[in-house]
Amino acid sequence: MGPLEKVRELAERVASSYGLDIFDVELKREGGQQVLRVIVDRPGPAATPEESVSIDDCARVAEDLGTLLDVEDVMPGEYTFEVSSPGLDRPLRTADDYRRFAGRWAKIVTSEPVQRQTAFAGRVKGIEGGDVLFESEGKKLMKLPLRLIARARLEVEF
Repeated sequence: MGPLEKVRELAERVASSYGLDIFDVELKREGGQQVLRVIVDRPGPAATPEESVSIDDCARVAEDLGTLLDVEDVMPGEYTFEVSSPGLDRPLRTADDYRRFAGRWAKIVTSEPVQRQTAFAGRVKGIEGGDVLFESEGKKLMKLPLRLIARARLEVEF
């Protein structure tokens, strides 16, 4: 098991004790230094800002996980450690994400054209089989095959 897999395992243990899930674990070079970022999320259908991950949630996970990482000496070398949430403009990755965030505005890019286009903006309506149900800006209901979605992200609505 590599260092990132071990970090994920420890992070899942800590996050679950606070009723949270791990959205992602990443190690990136930023500004000349290594940054270990653990992104926590609230499980289930919680899709409103009031039900999202709080700063206090991140602080608790950071404190507990930071201690475990120090004790177990999982990551070699020097790095900056951060715990955050996926944010209001979070990526959409799985069928569950499209179910959970039905009704929200999103931008989607496909790897192949669907109805002669690859970029879409509109409202997620849910999932049906292997297709994301999507209402475009022109109120046109579309089915975007999940397997063709290269990237998708919620948009912040005001």
